[in-house]
Amino acid sequence: MRLPFSGRAPAPVAVPEREIKSAPLVALELSRRARFTSHDFGSLCREGFGNNPVVYRCVRLISEAAASVPLAGAPDVLASDDTMEQFFGYLQLAGRAHLLAGVLDGDVVAIRAIRPDTVRPLTDRAGRPAGYELQTAAGKSVHPRDPLTGRCDVFGIELFDPMNTGGQSPLRAAATSLDLHNQGTRWAKSLLDNSARPSGALIYNGGPGDRLSAEQVTRLKSELESGFTGPDRAGRPMVLEGGLDWKSMGLSPSDMDFTQGRREAARDIALAFGVPPMLLGIPGDNTYANYQEANRAFWRQTILPLVGRSARGLSRWLSAFGDEIALRPDLDAVPALAGERAALWARLQAASFLTDAERRALAGLEPAQ
Repeated sequence: MRLPFSGRAPAPVAVPEREIKSAPLVALELSRRARFTSHDFGSLCREGFGNNPVVYRCVRLISEAAASVPLAGAPDVLASDDTMEQFFGYLQLAGRAHLLAGVLDGDVVAIRAIRPDTVRPLTDRAGRPAGYELQTAAGKSVHPRDPLTGRCDVFGIELFDPMNTGGQSPLRAAATSLDLHNQGTRWAKSLLDNSARPSGALIYNGGPGDRLSAEQVTRLKSELESGFTGPDRAGRPMVLEGGLDWKSMGLSPSDMDFTQGRREAARDIALAFGVPPMLLGIPGDNTYANYQEANRAFWRQTILPLVGRSARGLSRWLSAFGDEIALRPDLDAVPALAGERAALWARLQAASFLTDAERRALAGLEPAQ
């Protein structure tokens, strides 16, 4: 049965007032906004390659492995492993890398890698590449691109970036994990330096009905924030007075488990660079059955695509100076792929229906002379 609606709101029910007693507890929330590393080239190099062992090892692995791949048909000026190692290293750190050619009488006689933060791409009115501007200690120098032949003293390659033409570096994609890994290390180190004392609560043991004034609470909060928060002040001892007591409530470093958090951050960094975590010695990673399988995946998925793309770009760049040059990675000279190549040769040798010319073509070899 529905009751008739009178159109008036029901009268409020009187609730007896209760006496509110103040508790002798000061609750303070001390927090700071998270700080992140700037995404400029210098900051990422200092915090990543300079201060983080995971980034350092990833960049070294990729640059050294890519520079060690011989390029069939390469001129003598590209024989320096140091130059190509710097080139591939800059590509991982900045998302772009450049080579500067020393030209004498129209021929390339020397090639060296240049820092990406000293290079500025130039475009014409239609937005097409027009050359590069280099900033050196002696000043600025402009290296134009010939619109007909495409010839330019500077060669550049960029990793795909959907937002701009500056190139997206793997290190920038892993910047948050980089900060987590570095800050976790610094925080744990600060705790250990200060006897690993955990955080807690500040309790006021005043008399019945006593409570701290708003000014006292503000002053206490300010003193705690300025003197006892942050990784550099972790575990600093306090001198309390006036009925104040410190109650330890925080977790110990083992409970907070910085190690596991840093391992997860290390995996994210390795993922951004395309390096299997097993190659970095990170425990707990069972993505690959063994080390050899992880090493083959590293070469197939990371190194060979990078070297192949660079070889095609270098072929076009060097061919603009004269004779046609076709650079090709020599996979037979890569020890990590020796097992795969041996299996391929065995299959080709067993295929009696193939001619020798067809076997060479399938193996990626030049035709017999």
